[in-house]
Amino acid sequence: MSWLVTGAAGFIGYHTAKALLERGEQVVGVDILNDYYDPQLKLDRLERLEEYPAFRFRKVDLVDLEGLQGAIEGRGVRKVVHLAAQAGVRHSIENPHAYAQSNLVGHLNILELCRHLEGFEHLSYASSSSVYGGNTKMPFSEADPVDTPISLYAATKKADELMSQAYAHLYRMPITGFRFFTVYGPWGRPDMAMWLFADAICDGRPIKVFNHGNMLRDFTFVDDIVAGVLAASDSPTADDGENAPHRVYNIGNNKPEKLMDMIGLVEKFMGKKAELDMLPMQPGDVPATYADISAINADHGFEPTTSLEQGVEKFITWYKRYHGIN
Repeated sequence: MSWLVTGAAGFIGYHTAKALLERGEQVVGVDILNDYYDPQLKLDRLERLEEYPAFRFRKVDLVDLEGLQGAIEGRGVRKVVHLAAQAGVRHSIENPHAYAQSNLVGHLNILELCRHLEGFEHLSYASSSSVYGGNTKMPFSEADPVDTPISLYAATKKADELMSQAYAHLYRMPITGFRFFTVYGPWGRPDMAMWLFADAICDGRPIKVFNHGNMLRDFTFVDDIVAGVLAASDSPTADDGENAPHRVYNIGNNKPEKLMDMIGLVEKFMGKKAELDMLPMQPGDVPATYADISAINADHGFEPTTSLEQGVEKFITWYKRYHGIN
C-alpha cells in the first residue's frame, strides 16, 4: 500500500511525506513546482525526500487529471493526503484565477481520482483557518458558521469543504479536512511572516507590522501539524450509513500569541533588533485567530507540544543554516 501526497515539495507536504517515509511507508509525491516563490527551495526539499528509496516524485499539475492518474498508476495508492494548493490570502486578491484553477479544479480532480481509485481507503486534505473570515467568537470552532469569507483564498477553501461533503455523501468516501492555523517552522515558505521578519532583520530592512502590531495568531509548529494530519489520516471516519463520512478538524496550537511577542523571539534568536514599520490592516486579513482543538483531541488524541519560543528557535536555527548565516 502506498500514500499519495500532493504538494510534496511544499512546506507542509514535505514534512508530511518525510514523516510517512520515516515510519516506513511508500510515498508517491506530486507537485507542479510553480514559481509563486523561489522553486529552488522546493527542489531542496525534494532532494531530501529523494534520499528515501520508498519515495517516488512526479511533476504534475493538479488540473491535469490524466497526469495525476499516470503518476500513481501501478503504485498501489490507497490513501491520499492532498496538501497542494495555491496559498496566500493577499496573493489571491492579485491573482484570483490561479486560485480557481489550483484550489477548485485541482481539488475536484483529487476527489475524482479517489472516487475511481481501486482499494481507496481515505482522503485527507488541507482547508484553512481563513474560512472563519470575520468571525469574532473565540476560539473558532468547527461548529461555527463560516459563510462570510473575506478573501478569495478563504472562499476556495470553504468550497473544497463543500465539494468534499458532497462526494462523501454521494459515494460514501471517507474524507477528512484540516483547518490549519498559522503554520510555521523549518523549510517554511518565504512569504510567511516569520521568514519575512528574519529576512528583514538580516538585511537591515524595516519589518512591516500590520494593524500596528495589534494581532493575535494561533502559531502552530509544523511538527505538531503533521502529527495531527497523520493521526486523523490513519483513522478514517466510519460510514454509519446515515451521515456522510466527512469530518473537518481545526489543527492549531490552541494558544493565540501576540504578534509583537513573536517578533521579539525572532529578534532574540537572530541576535539583532528589528526596525518596525507600523502599518494598517491589510485587505483580507483578520486581527486574531484561535483554534478550538477539542474535536481532534477527542477523536484522535491530538495535543500540540511545541511552545512558540521552542518553535521560533528551531525555525531561526534552520534559517541561519540554510542561508549560511553565522
